[in-house]
Amino acid sequence: MELYLVQHGEAYPEDVDPERRLTDRGRMETERIARYLYSIGVKPGKILHSGKTRARETAEILAKYLDTLVERAEGLNPMDDPKPWADRLNREDGSLMIVGHLPFLEKLVATLLGIEEPPIRFRYSGVAKMLRDEGGWRIEWFITPEVVP
Repeated sequence: MELYLVQHGEAYPEDVDPERRLTDRGRMETERIARYLYSIGVKPGKILHSGKTRARETAEILAKYLDTLVERAEGLNPMDDPKPWADRLNREDGSLMIVGHLPFLEKLVATLLGIEEPPIRFRYSGVAKMLRDEGGWRIEWFITPEVVP
């Protein structure tokens, strides 16, 4: 299985925008990442997001470039327990992208790898590619907007 974990793009603080929509920078960085993912052939079967505006907008930008379906999914909020998702992902096949939040994403990575501390620190619009094969999960790569052309 191929799993792409994406932290939503930069969003306005709640006191500025109660819906926490993406900032111009958040949109620009997410589009840069999306163009790069397209250029290297990333094609998830679908993109799931938490339903929060910042995650939905990020997922929609990615879907536009990657030409795939977007769906809201339960259990992807910042403080949700990653264990149910880890269990689900251990039974899934194919390719999936999840757009979510901290600390959930970092805890999910650690849970999948069977370790206590997350080995990577997500950043707005950052993407981690994880692979699962007969040996278990591993991190294939991690990118941030600063490192893509």
